[in-house]
Amino acid sequence: MEVYGLNKLLKEADRCYKCKNARCSKNCPVNTPIPEIIELFQEGKLKEAGEILFNNNPLSVVCALICPHEKQCFGHCIKGIKDEPIPFHEMEYIISNEFLNLKTFTQREKLNKKVAIIGSGPAGITIAFKLALKGYDITLFDAHDEIGGVLRYGIPEFRLPKDILEKIKIFLLQLGVKIRPNTLIGPVITLEDLKNDGYESIFIGTGVWKPNKLNLKGESLGHVHYAIDYLKNPKVYNLGNRVCVIGAGDVAMDAARTALRQGSKEVYILYRKTFEDMPATKHELNMAKEEGVKFQLLKSPIEITDEGVKYLEVSRSLNEDGKVVVSTIEDSEGLFKADSVIVSVSQGPRANIVSNTTGLEINKWGLLITDDVGNTTKEGVFASGDVVTGARTVVEAVKYSKKVAEAMDDYMKNKK
Repeated sequence: MEVYGLNKLLKEADRCYKCKNARCSKNCPVNTPIPEIIELFQEGKLKEAGEILFNNNPLSVVCALICPHEKQCFGHCIKGIKDEPIPFHEMEYIISNEFLNLKTFTQREKLNKKVAIIGSGPAGITIAFKLALKGYDITLFDAHDEIGGVLRYGIPEFRLPKDILEKIKIFLLQLGVKIRPNTLIGPVITLEDLKNDGYESIFIGTGVWKPNKLNLKGESLGHVHYAIDYLKNPKVYNLGNRVCVIGAGDVAMDAARTALRQGSKEVYILYRKTFEDMPATKHELNMAKEEGVKFQLLKSPIEITDEGVKYLEVSRSLNEDGKVVVSTIEDSEGLFKADSVIVSVSQGPRANIVSNTTGLEINKWGLLITDDVGNTTKEGVFASGDVVTGARTVVEAVKYSKKVAEAMDDYMKNKK
């Protein structure tokens, strides 16, 4: 994110048309009232703006930093048609960060109804805020030692400072939320245990922590790692000087940039298509390029060896429908030498809860099946976030979790 000073941001705010049917707001998954916020920002009413942002999105400060803005507000700003778009996300960060620094919470009423939230990632945090503010007695369970889920263990510090998560934790504690770290629900404490102990509803937001494999020979070798595991604690890895990252999404870019920061001299992205086909956002791709990540394109890995990655060259074309078609080229095998290999081809959910629970149905990808307000196939158990949708953005998790919090509230109020 380009960092603007306050004075420059105020000038940027002056350029905003304050559109009545703002395209920026319509293309924000949580429909942030951007023109209203910009107007308050101009008037110096940061407290009021912060309240609106937080009530609409408890993770506003996080989304200001890590949302794919080029696909949402920034990319749909009408000023961007003939001029530079308005960098609302930078204003949002200043407002939301100020809100975090000055705000304190108290739980105004207590409903004496217990709610169990399993997983403290974006979905779990959103549910915890929404229900704690309504007066519910919340216990937040997480398998890790700190809250945040993917925000803490999947996104590097240089993209999301962890002190933000500490402020969020303080807010939750102010609202009476109890936090149980290092607690794996499923094998030890089951969903039935939670129900027997008086939890009137249960929310599952455990994310997707099981890395997907390439299913190639050599994937179990000692110098091969999975990006989602590497990013949890990169300091414990000894990758060597030359690193090959297989994959080209935002997680792959994070892993590559982190490896450079940890001292590797050369870090390469190996990808079977071209730059224009990469799932990574343009911003993350450009940052990786600027920081020195190198790219090996149109190469499809076929085996991992002690020396590196065997690959076949790839040809790329478009079919009649305009879709990209790739095919390997015969007799084009090569070896890309590397001291370490990081595999980053997305991830899926673990089965800790499902394998120890009856009546909880999943689809063929192992994701929990829910209706449109988060009801799972087990009564009183709700879910949202990546464990339902697969890996998505933080703001999408917030969007669906807000609806789920309302459904949980309705369920507990109407429960006989």
